Amino acid sequence: MLTITTVQSDADVRGILTLQHANLRKNVPVDVQVDQGFVTVEHDPDVLTRMNQAAPSVIAKDGDTVVGYALTMLPEFGTDVPELLPLFDLINTLIYNEKPLKDYTWYVMGQVCVANGYRGQQVFDRMFQHHKEVYGDRYQLLITDISANNTRSLRAHTRVGFKSLHEFYDPTIGETWVIVAWDWT
Repeated sequence: MLTITTVQSDADVRGILTLQHANLRKNVPVDVQVDQGFVTVEHDPDVLTRMNQAAPSVIAKDGDTVVGYALTMLPEFGTDVPELLPLFDLINTLIYNEKPLKDYTWYVMGQVCVANGYRGQQVFDRMFQHHKEVYGDRYQLLITDISANNTRSLRAHTRVGFKSLHEFYDPTIGETWVIVAWDWT
């Protein structure tokens, strides 16, 4: 039975890391990347544990197995994941609804992934809805960035309510990213 919940244990964190490793861009053939998507950042286990102690991430579980995750990343963790530094730097410079983003309460979706075999079953949507249920009373915006090459992820984020705010090119990896936000106000 599939359940949507938050990280409760070290086993849940290990389950996230296992699923993440299987779906890292470097581990996924290009044709699968185009069709099914991919994840880019490989999280350090200690950082991921601390992130979940501060604000538990949303996970989908089939029994005891993590089959989906949507990572909660509070702003104070922005310097702990070097690949996300461009995103955090930009957030503090952007305007949304004629107001600086830094004047809103927000957090970042640190990464989202659904296991092969569970895709197309609304797991992604259910995890994001759970984020809103758990954190919607404390935060106004949920922000993330998505590789412009990850069209499946861009479509899925738009489907649940995210809107594009800004695009930027990261020369360190030679890729364009789209910053999106889901407004809970």
